[in-house]
Amino acid sequence: MLLSLVDALAMVVLVPLALGLVGAPALLRRVWPWLAVPAAVSLWLPRGAGAALLATPYLVLTAVLAVAGLHGLRRWAAADVAVATGLVAPLVAAGALVAERAGFRLLGFPLKTLALTVPHLHYAGLVAALVAALACRATGGSALGRAAAWCVPAGTGVVLVGYFLGDPVELAGAALLTVGMWLVAVLTLVRIRPLAPRGARALLLISSGILVVTMLLALDWAAGHVFTLPHLSIPWMVATHGVLNAVGFALCALLAWRRMEAVRQ
Repeated sequence: MLLSLVDALAMVVLVPLALGLVGAPALLRRVWPWLAVPAAVSLWLPRGAGAALLATPYLVLTAVLAVAGLHGLRRWAAADVAVATGLVAPLVAAGALVAERAGFRLLGFPLKTLALTVPHLHYAGLVAALVAALACRATGGSALGRAAAWCVPAGTGVVLVGYFLGDPVELAGAALLTVGMWLVAVLTLVRIRPLAPRGARALLLISSGILVVTMLLALDWAAGHVFTLPHLSIPWMVATHGVLNAVGFALCALLAWRRMEAVRQ
């Protein structure tokens, strides 16, 4: 239930918010809720053809978004690459969603792994990558900004490779992603927040502080599968890391950036 709420928040609310901040095609943004809502509804249905059918239009929509993202990649600047990879990530999430809802073990992965891939690719894959790109651009393409914009999508990608190669690779990806997200937090607090309007400053403070906690949890969870370290169970990770990332980081960060964008206009 909680995982479904986290997924639904991403698909219906956060992705459209994020797309508006990076200039995604207006038509896609207008259509998005109409196809995301049925996919979100499918999360509460029993696995089977009906649930998979409800989620399939969302898969098509994410494929169109991925094509648009790759087509818009004109140069290999860090922020541009982060945006492009962020726009591709929901396609992987949607593919996992349709397979999991159908009860099909895509590429042989357990259904639980597919279910966890859905939020990972929406939050780390899209939201985190786009926020890193925005932070990079807002700091004039600074060295730390570029490092964040490279580390976040690279870390997410290495985690996915770890699905095939094992837990040590996933840990390396989690470490790289953690470095990128903490760089985003530092840049936000030091360079971006002081220049933001009052309402946005509070949201940026919350989102940056939450990142410290959530990424420590992610790093501990990944390390616990390689070394003999205590780590939370998946239900507790969803209740802590998942919920805090969804509301504390993603929602607060995107609302702050939207507020800053509105003030600039």
